[in-house]
Amino acid sequence: MRDDPEKFRSHNKSDKPDNIVERENEIFLQCEKIQKELPGFLRDYFVYLKGNVLPMTRLAYLNDVKFFFTYLVNDTDLTDAATPKDVTVEDIRRITARDINFFLDYCRRYVVDDGGSSTVYENSNRTLARKKSSVSVLFKELYRDGLVEKNITDGFDPIRVPKAGERQIKALQDDEVMIMLDAVTTGAYFGPHERSYWERTKLRDKAILVLFVTYGLRLSELQQLNVSSFNFSRGEFTIYRKRDKESVMPLNRSVIMTVRDYLNNERVNIPPYSPEHEDALFLSLQGKRMTSRAIRDLVKKYTAIALNTTRDNGYSPHKLRATAATSLIGRGNSIYDVQALLDHEQVTTTQLYASHKKNVRRDLVNDMEWELERREGQEDSPSGENGNNRQK
Repeated sequence: MRDDPEKFRSHNKSDKPDNIVERENEIFLQCEKIQKELPGFLRDYFVYLKGNVLPMTRLAYLNDVKFFFTYLVNDTDLTDAATPKDVTVEDIRRITARDINFFLDYCRRYVVDDGGSSTVYENSNRTLARKKSSVSVLFKELYRDGLVEKNITDGFDPIRVPKAGERQIKALQDDEVMIMLDAVTTGAYFGPHERSYWERTKLRDKAILVLFVTYGLRLSELQQLNVSSFNFSRGEFTIYRKRDKESVMPLNRSVIMTVRDYLNNERVNIPPYSPEHEDALFLSLQGKRMTSRAIRDLVKKYTAIALNTTRDNGYSPHKLRATAATSLIGRGNSIYDVQALLDHEQVTTTQLYASHKKNVRRDLVNDMEWELERREGQEDSPSGENGNNRQK
């Protein structure tokens, strides 16, 4: 097995496209590589993650555990190990809940010295909660397997993470979606340098944005789309979702027109970099499948125009997913139909967008124009200007 996912090629015997299988294998290889850098007594933990969580979650948990073991080696006196792999089960048995709480506090803000400069990293409560979960699952598994004598996870400090209903839903309003699509169609908001680049990618960029706001696709789902994913004669296309699900999505006229325009008038002029990129739907100017980062930057650029803000404050692709949800619900569609379209595991997730009614706050405050109503009342008064000549 090779450690470098870029050089790894899989023999695909499934019905899935090669790029989907290779992406799954890349995640698998990354997980395997991290496991080799950790102690062998964690084998049961590795097996648990592989069989019980999604691949990307497994990768995140393994990265967190590696970070924890690196912390033990470099920043504590809990072990004499030189590397994370050298940490022994006896070292782990000496760890207390208090030590884990110190680790979580360390994760809030820490400094990494790379020899030439120092970088300060800061984690949000949501990231801290995931790190806590990663370590909690680790110690529960070690306790279950009899490698430690007590389950210390009950002593971990709680990390306050806002409940789903407490979060502010960020999404474009319908008029902002129109501004965004107008920007990608006309290029009127760009200077000479950006406009020259826009001229070569405008049809691709528009197809990406239309797919996002129509279907609420996840970034990974859109990035992995192929030309062969689309069956225009049947009016549908196929995506691969979480939990290894294949979904067939209907095409509407706007999407058909936008994607075909890109395929026939822009993509056809970009030679694929190599055979593995031949079927990729969205290509860079170098003929390679667009990366997730490139798509994210593209979305931030156009949403920043719609929001009339700086590029750094533009929205992520996930907020275009929220845009699709709020717009669909705002048009009166069933919350259960929207749940199915967006592939929400629980309808309670979709309900968050239902409670975020389009323009509801704006409509509410527009009905409370105290000063305008006061002035209009004065102007309409029969007793003259400003209502000063009232009858006595």
